[in-house]
Amino acid sequence: MSNSSVRLVEVSEEDQGQRLDNFLVRHLKGVPKNRIYKLLRKGEFRVNKGRKKPDYRVQDGDVVRIPPIRVSEGRQASPGGSVIEIVKRSIIFEDESIMVVNKPSGLAVHGGSGLNYGLIEALRAVYPNAPFLELVHRIDRDTSGCVMVAKKRSRLREIHGLMRESKLDKYYQLLVCGQWDKSNIKVDASLEKFTIQGGERMVKVSKDGKSSLTIFKILQEFEYATLLEADLKTGRTHQIRVHTKHCGNPIAGDDKYGDREENKEFRDFGLKRLFLHAAKLRFVMPSSGKEYVVEAPLPQDLQEVVNRLSSNRLNSNKGQNQNEV
Repeated sequence: MSNSSVRLVEVSEEDQGQRLDNFLVRHLKGVPKNRIYKLLRKGEFRVNKGRKKPDYRVQDGDVVRIPPIRVSEGRQASPGGSVIEIVKRSIIFEDESIMVVNKPSGLAVHGGSGLNYGLIEALRAVYPNAPFLELVHRIDRDTSGCVMVAKKRSRLREIHGLMRESKLDKYYQLLVCGQWDKSNIKVDASLEKFTIQGGERMVKVSKDGKSSLTIFKILQEFEYATLLEADLKTGRTHQIRVHTKHCGNPIAGDDKYGDREENKEFRDFGLKRLFLHAAKLRFVMPSSGKEYVVEAPLPQDLQEVVNRLSSNRLNSNKGQNQNEV
């Protein structure tokens, strides 16, 4: 497959403010991202006849030159039919400008880093004629729950403005190892990214990091674990995972920041992945004054873990009562 001639694409008001690399990815479906970046470095793409860097923000009226690009049919990666169906069933809210997807655990929000596709690519396959679909925010691949997608560039800018002003409330449910100290309701600990041997990226609490604030609420207590709600006031990478570890209570099933032996014990309760779920989004759209509240209940696999922990606690209490008689 090929685009056999040069295309001149004029940027609309709706696309204003989008990064050039993202603009090109959207207009060159099927072209690998690494190839787009290579062509950008070589100056093959031009904006108003001049070279621009990938992070250049396109403006209304800009003219982007897209050269002829040949794409090998055999190398195009797209979500399979089963993934598309799963994503389609996972849409829990949609209106004219946004949608919210209850993302399954194990599905990345976007392709890259060895992944052929993610949630956003699957959504574009569900809506092949949609003029605009972009992630508003991200959650980790292993995390399930609410992910918001903008259907208009203007709406994306508007919601990003809310995020900068901490006016988009994001609530998570998580199970941590051990008993949560009730004094750790407000965790204000700066976070810094670093790379370990082998190239893996990690995050740690550091006075040199970026300010990070999480508000925790105890939902349910068990003998060896605590079910929490986390109100994310800032959106740092792995924020909840590192804040809970910092408090001495890593998230159950966390193979990156958690405790290996404790994770083994939770597997006896049926936990096979990170117990972290993006449960609710709440915000007021400035342009309309409309309040949005979208919730995604705990998925069945996590709810069954909670049920088993509750049953184990009841059985334990029952045994204690019998011994007391």
